[in-house]
Amino acid sequence: MTENIAESIVEAINLTKTFHPKKMPAVVALNNISLSVRAGELTALVGPDGAGKTTFLRLICGLMDADEGSLRVGGMDVTADEQAVQDILSYMPQKFGLYEDLTIAENMTLYAELHGVPQNVRQERFARLLDMTGLAAFTGRLAGKLSGGMKQKLGLACTLVRSPKLLILDEPTVGVDPLSRRELWEILQTLTKQEHLSVLVSTAYMDEAALCQTVHVLNHGRILASGTPEELRHIADGRCCDIAPTSTMPTRMLQSHLLDDPGITDAVPVCGKVHFITRKAGGGVAFLSKYPELPKATPSEERLEDAFMILLKEDEEKRSSNIQPPSQREGDREAVVGVSKVGREGSIDCNVEGNASADTDEAIVDITVRDLVKNFGDFTAVSHTSFDVHRGEVFGLLGPNGAGKTTTFRMLCGLLPLTSGKLSVAGVDLRTARTEARRNIGYVAQKFSLYSQLTVYENLRFYGGTYGIPARELQQRIREVMEEFDLTDRADHVAGELPGGYKQRLSMAAALIHRPKILFLDEPTSGIDPLARRSFWQQIAHLSAKGTTIIITTHFMDEAEYCDRMMIQDHGEMLVLGSPSEIRERMHMPDADMNAIFIAIVEQARAELAKEGRKPA
Repeated sequence: MTENIAESIVEAINLTKTFHPKKMPAVVALNNISLSVRAGELTALVGPDGAGKTTFLRLICGLMDADEGSLRVGGMDVTADEQAVQDILSYMPQKFGLYEDLTIAENMTLYAELHGVPQNVRQERFARLLDMTGLAAFTGRLAGKLSGGMKQKLGLACTLVRSPKLLILDEPTVGVDPLSRRELWEILQTLTKQEHLSVLVSTAYMDEAALCQTVHVLNHGRILASGTPEELRHIADGRCCDIAPTSTMPTRMLQSHLLDDPGITDAVPVCGKVHFITRKAGGGVAFLSKYPELPKATPSEERLEDAFMILLKEDEEKRSSNIQPPSQREGDREAVVGVSKVGREGSIDCNVEGNASADTDEAIVDITVRDLVKNFGDFTAVSHTSFDVHRGEVFGLLGPNGAGKTTTFRMLCGLLPLTSGKLSVAGVDLRTARTEARRNIGYVAQKFSLYSQLTVYENLRFYGGTYGIPARELQQRIREVMEEFDLTDRADHVAGELPGGYKQRLSMAAALIHRPKILFLDEPTSGIDPLARRSFWQQIAHLSAKGTTIIITTHFMDEAEYCDRMMIQDHGEMLVLGSPSEIRERMHMPDADMNAIFIAIVEQARAELAKEGRKPA
């Protein structure tokens, strides 16, 4: 794509930035990069964890200095004209600083004071921002009482209390549900059109990047490609196909086989099928030739995410051609092939009672939930919910921010007492024997919650000790989980200084060190790029195939395709329960992606509430 320098709001030339952490090798965050951000447009930065996206954004904001190269914003040198540059931009970092004990109106007023916004400008500006973000009816509500989506929109409103020329957003929709993501991007598109605002955003969502006029793909501090989404999609021309799963080759098994095929670059569940990329246009797939009974693969439209995966895979292969990508161990492959009927999509009836079909009547039930209720004072967070989860099943808890899924999740893993109902985990009643039940549970929190000052090895030793694993057995178990999650070479690294992907691996290793029957994952892939999410879900598939029951919450709706069954909640009530294919059938949306299905289910339920004149708390 040809850039017009005169129309650029940001111009970086040969920019380099290196970090020197204590007791660790130097890290080149940006390696001689050059790129432009055009004025009045939406521009996306995409790349895996550690690609250099946040570093680049912070350099633009003057929060750190580059080692080499030049960086100009609005025609001004960032280093020489630091204050002048900061006067024309607004920055919303990943963790935006809202004051939770202040109301929406008070937060906006505080930020207006900090930015010196004149009183005569505030009323009109506030009204416009509140209307645009849908927060006008909630100005008296404390920020701490807002849902995640509302907090993100308030953060955006506070960032925009002054009218900047350049808006910089660092992964603004991490942990935000699809409805709120859609609303936030509608706001950004409106701002660029009506106010000619320039927006530079880093994102882990390829569907968001596809809404931008220009996309820059970064990896290891270098630019791999730049262009419009349409230009980048052409990288995958002639290489994309779809194939439908079958009763004998369900989605996760089919994906796993495709990923093992040397002729495949990537495979991922999409719209009820497995979407895959061949290494060459029109290339053959050895695995498919071995199974003539499978449906025929059909050519598929290329997506921006396909180009992203191709670029990253090829770059990683160039960087370390002598290191092969992780593959399944032979035992794991046999476990996947021998997956039980419970692990097959479509094997469980889609009904709100959660009863199993005849195929799974004899399956082991690891979690039983009956008439579950959780009240906080007069507020009902979860209302009379019932379902079962079977041994080896991957079960998804989904819903908009504030829907009650996190409350349900915390009750299931014993972190929150229930108000009423029945709840048993691994055959143990959580009301009467919570400690005993939690011995059978592994838990990975959304935010890194291990000891940042301890090394990888020390964290694993500590958590193994808390579960009472004997010392000799614990040493062997630590070696096993470090090998399983590729942590052996990082055993002596301080946990707090690990890259995000390795922190996630360590969290998984610590959660599984005592070999729990059930693993709880709270938005484990939040903010993680598609490449890392593929690897993560391969690990989950292996664990499930070997009998570990997985309960997961996620805001990546495409990840619902990996679930054997999922439950969607809103306002504390169950809206639907079933496998992805069953839910598609119920919604009469056989070819829709899960984002569209999720939004349709939630909007339909809310419309019915409004029609009945009921207003949820």
